[in-house]
Amino acid sequence: MIAETVCSAVSAAGLGIAVVTAYRKRFLAAARIAAYSLVPVGLVMTGIVGWLADTAFSPTAWAGFGVLGAAWLLFAGTRAVERRRTGAGSGRKAARQSGPDTMAPGASAPSLGQAPRPAARPAAPRSGAPAEDFSDIEAILKKHGI
Repeated sequence: MIAETVCSAVSAAGLGIAVVTAYRKRFLAAARIAAYSLVPVGLVMTGIVGWLADTAFSPTAWAGFGVLGAAWLLFAGTRAVERRRTGAGSGRKAARQSGPDTMAPGASAPSLGQAPRPAARPAAPRSGAPAEDFSDIEAILKKHGI
């Protein structure tokens, strides 16, 4: 009974805030607030709030949650033991530990996570006049179709 009253009060307050928001000409936000504020009344009308209140104060329900928790712990524990028995020779852990020795012979450097090394550029000849090497600029222009 008190849960239904609280939900109704929350919905009424939310609708009041939605009216004030609409008065300030923020209609999209007002509609969103109204939608959120109608959810508690909808839950009360469907009976979910009453069911939740009965469940929260039921010792049988809490015992059921305890049994579900114990089942989950058993399931998680057996999975952990099973993983430990299979050993470290399988799965992602083995792939991380093995390193580059197990790579395919034709694998490229980027697939291994290593940065490619830039090609060494020959040193420009230093003479009295500056060398007019526009190959970089030509490559950029060709790349952009100019």
